[in-house]
Amino acid sequence: MAVLRVNPTRMELTQMKRRLVTARRGHKLLKDKRDELVRRFIALIRENNALREQVERELGTALMDFALARAVMEPGAMDQALLYPARQARVKMSQRSILSVRVPVYELDEASLGQAVLPYGLVETSAQLDGAIETMAKVLPLLIKLAQTEKTCSLLADEIQKTRRRVNALEYVMIPQFEETIRFISMKLEENERGALTRLMKVKDMIAERAAY
Repeated sequence: MAVLRVNPTRMELTQMKRRLVTARRGHKLLKDKRDELVRRFIALIRENNALREQVERELGTALMDFALARAVMEPGAMDQALLYPARQARVKMSQRSILSVRVPVYELDEASLGQAVLPYGLVETSAQLDGAIETMAKVLPLLIKLAQTEKTCSLLADEIQKTRRRVNALEYVMIPQFEETIRFISMKLEENERGALTRLMKVKDMIAERAAY
């Protein structure tokens, strides 16, 4: 591991030790954050899979009813019947924080739905079309929740990747560099102390020899 370019002084050694303590503390905090993010991510993935299966099942039923309705109705009658929406829906969007990650919160505004009014007459349409529209109305809140869960999973996955890279950078690059630099400075200081002690002993011997004469 490469040693950082620093002056081998006691002040630099003290500063490097402080940086090492800070790096180790940051490494532990980031590691704990990564583990908690992974735990919540796995829980959300399971919830997302269950929601997706439910939505796909409901949509499959609705599409089957649409196909049956098209089969029994006059050509173009379904397109004419569905030309105008039965009602409008509004979605409120806000945010919440999961371990400093801002994730969206989608909420269906029930008041905006109002009373459902079929945009077509019942004489020229089939019962299957009514069932398909009813199923689509029931699956709308699930679709909104599924969109929220999938976006949250995507944001958490990105944050897990970033946190993992930071943890690895601290664990395999910065902390070893600080440790190696501390060893280097300590060895240099010890070497300088031995050199100074040797010079002092030589000076002492020279003074003693002069005193002997």
